[in-house]
Amino acid sequence: MNQADKKQLIAMATEIRKGAVEAVHSAKSGHPGGSLSASDILTYLYFKGMNIDPQDPKNPDRDRLVLSKGHVCPGYYSTLAHRGYFSTEELKGFRQIGYMLQGHPDMKKIPGVDFSAGSLGQGVSAACGMALAGKLDNKDYNVFAICGDGEIQEGQIWEAAMFAGAKKLDNLCVFVDNNNLQIDGTVEEVNSPYPIDAKFAAFNFHVITIDGHDFDQIEAAVEEFKTVSGKPTAIIAKTVKGKGVSFMENNVGWHGKAPNDEQYEIAMNDLNAILAEVK
Repeated sequence: MNQADKKQLIAMATEIRKGAVEAVHSAKSGHPGGSLSASDILTYLYFKGMNIDPQDPKNPDRDRLVLSKGHVCPGYYSTLAHRGYFSTEELKGFRQIGYMLQGHPDMKKIPGVDFSAGSLGQGVSAACGMALAGKLDNKDYNVFAICGDGEIQEGQIWEAAMFAGAKKLDNLCVFVDNNNLQIDGTVEEVNSPYPIDAKFAAFNFHVITIDGHDFDQIEAAVEEFKTVSGKPTAIIAKTVKGKGVSFMENNVGWHGKAPNDEQYEIAMNDLNAILAEVK
């Protein structure tokens, strides 16, 4: 990836992080930590990696994205808004009565949303269904799913993984946002899923491990996925919870709470400083 493209992606990911923080601050509730850790993955997929068209969000030939960890929708909504599915002004109405953007994604009401996420653990199953449908319909679209590393403690994730491997769904790519923190502490303290890579490999996945904030590595992994035949792919993305905001980074307390006005200003200053560096 050339430097100009990389700078554009970094700048866009930073704008997306700003939108996520704004949404959570406006709502006085939400999940900023995981939204910020997944922002670079979402940015790459929506601005470079996926075949999508915001003007035709239901195109049957489009690539699909399933946000299995649906509580990090502030980052997802900010990505969709900046990509042109709806106005960024909608972010200010997050989780508020009378506005479109709910506390979890709703595919019936929000343009660009392919899966209504709620209870954790269900997204890979839905993604498998979409991927299998593509195979049966002789379509060449890809399906991407984003899971949390705490979420993969759910048994249904592994039932779906077994199905994906058995059915050789090579049009399915599962990202694990491995920020090592969940609501109650580190993933090891709560219920260790490690080694994540070996577990997916045991279910007949092609496995790639990357720095989830390095756009070169994200791009290389997605391009590698597109060359794999006969196996689904799992990309284990090592990330930082709260990435980009000084007081949120690697701080489990920011899994699910909103910044106050003073913290909001600090967060925006942190993110604007990153923008200034890349522009």
